[in-house]
Amino acid sequence: MTSGTAQSRYEQVYADWARDPEGWWAARAEGLSWTRRWDRVLDASRPPLYRWFPGGMLNTCYNALDRHVAAGRGAQAALVYDSPMAGRLESLTYAELTERTARFAGALARLGVGRGDRVIVYMPMVPEAVIAMLACARLGAIHSVVFGGFAANELATRIADAKPKVIVSASCGLEPGRVVKYKPLLDAAIELSPHKPAHCVILQRPQEKAPLMAKRDFDWDEAVAGAPAAECVPVAATDPLYILYTSGTTGKPKGVVRDNGGHAVALANSMEMVYGARAGDAYWAASDVGWVVGHSYIVYGPLLAGCTTILYEGKPVGTPDAGAYWRVSAQHKVRVLFTAPTAIRAIKKEDPEGRLLRQHDLSRLDALFLAGERCDPDTVQWAERLLARPVIDHWWQTETGWTISGDFRGYGLFPVKAGSAGRPAPGYDVRVLGEDHRPVPPGQIGSIVVKLPLPPGTLPTLWQNEEGFRAAYLDEFPGHYKTADAGMIDTDGYVWVMSRTDDIINVAGHRLSTGAMEEVLASHKDVAECAVVGVKDSLKGQVPMGLVVLKSGVNRPEAEIAAELVGMVREKIGPVAAFKDARVVQRLPKTRSGKILRATIRKIADGESYVMPPTIDDPVTLDEIAGLLKGAMR
Repeated sequence: MTSGTAQSRYEQVYADWARDPEGWWAARAEGLSWTRRWDRVLDASRPPLYRWFPGGMLNTCYNALDRHVAAGRGAQAALVYDSPMAGRLESLTYAELTERTARFAGALARLGVGRGDRVIVYMPMVPEAVIAMLACARLGAIHSVVFGGFAANELATRIADAKPKVIVSASCGLEPGRVVKYKPLLDAAIELSPHKPAHCVILQRPQEKAPLMAKRDFDWDEAVAGAPAAECVPVAATDPLYILYTSGTTGKPKGVVRDNGGHAVALANSMEMVYGARAGDAYWAASDVGWVVGHSYIVYGPLLAGCTTILYEGKPVGTPDAGAYWRVSAQHKVRVLFTAPTAIRAIKKEDPEGRLLRQHDLSRLDALFLAGERCDPDTVQWAERLLARPVIDHWWQTETGWTISGDFRGYGLFPVKAGSAGRPAPGYDVRVLGEDHRPVPPGQIGSIVVKLPLPPGTLPTLWQNEEGFRAAYLDEFPGHYKTADAGMIDTDGYVWVMSRTDDIINVAGHRLSTGAMEEVLASHKDVAECAVVGVKDSLKGQVPMGLVVLKSGVNRPEAEIAAELVGMVREKIGPVAAFKDARVVQRLPKTRSGKILRATIRKIADGESYVMPPTIDDPVTLDEIAGLLKGAMR
């Protein structure tokens, strides 16, 4: 399909959705198995709160597993576990994954877990984590996955909020060069939490055996032994499937709720529409089940679509080298790879010429998708050049659960604009509003919002916190969902997400995007990755400061490179940016999901107090940044 035809196809589908949103989504819901058909597609009786497919009954686990077995796909690989950390490779067919899930669901049922109960899953990247999630869905229970290795106090806040009947965990997680003991963290979290779970189920990994507490703790294998295979429990389409906590500005984590019906419809549709993935394709989201990408595109999306999903316990570099992603893609015949820009930048830094990539047969790989944070054009173009395949940056959030804007392989591919997040997905009416809450002209930066109602699969509320849901997302722009991202829509309808709204800096009255400056810095031939933050300035209010990490093998004087970077920003953004400060660092502080901690860097630079983020991947890096920025405040 030519790009022109693809664009026309996209525009036709988007117009079909806009003309009849409820009919459009009803047609996509027909492909799933429903115990009871919905009474209506959209309940709009309580705006700005909307619910999808009220009256409908279904089971998400049945649609992800049993449905494919019943259709004769039981012998197809459902999940491939590839762990360079543990030295293990395992493949489970749909029939095997269904049987193991049903048995673990039976074990949970014997511990008293039923419809509506909460179960916290605090596990590393092992098949049992996926099985635990699906087993909860099978019973109609609500799972809340907490990233394995999270600090005890952060886990405790989630236990206190979700009030789980059972916690499923493992004895340890594996990081390069070390074993992370989970059980002491879990025990400490339970001690800190005012809510105590009735039971814990612990997967004992061979790298670390954990002591179990009598009567409270159960060994995974012993819990499953003799457990009956649980049947799927039908639940309301509007019942919660899971809670996923994301950091809140008040310090209290926000429990994003995902429902069963709209979620299954949206994700099943997105697999082909967004990624062009169909039943039987090998699909790999190189993320973690603790993050939204892991929920949507390691577990539910691929399995709802009948794909083979890859579960990878390793890193983009260092397990063993920067060719790890290409090895996995080649070995498992991956059709679509989805990862974070940070991972590709890390690979680019270690292997800028693509020497390791060329050692692997990537003939089955059709496309690389990027999301999680904005990807600079230089990284997109580097990957396109080496892979000779489409590299697609698309945009979505923990709250939305699937793509807000992107390119759509299901319709062919329309032209990609490097640096843009593509065009709005059918289901989203994306707008850019100014400080007066009025639409701004094409090409002008403002707050990106989505006109309500949000599509199926997005958050209907926060867990037991409707007031917080309204305050965080709905009140500031009445009739719209606030994304808290800033950017623009160009004259061709492409969405450009430049930064979080708090990363728009005001330099002497000029509103400037730090993302635009990062784009310039990233285009320098010696720069692997970068971050720009606004620093307080007594004269201009704020001025930008850039931190850059250099590619491996660069030996030029740092002052020389910094001067070039200042000149590039002056040339491409203009003197109005007042960009005069570029500093070379060894690493940038990031969360475990790969997002750069720009807000924390800004606080350090301004001399403000800051709290060590619970999601930080490397606290040593943050200390290094603090030392570098000492005295940066003007």
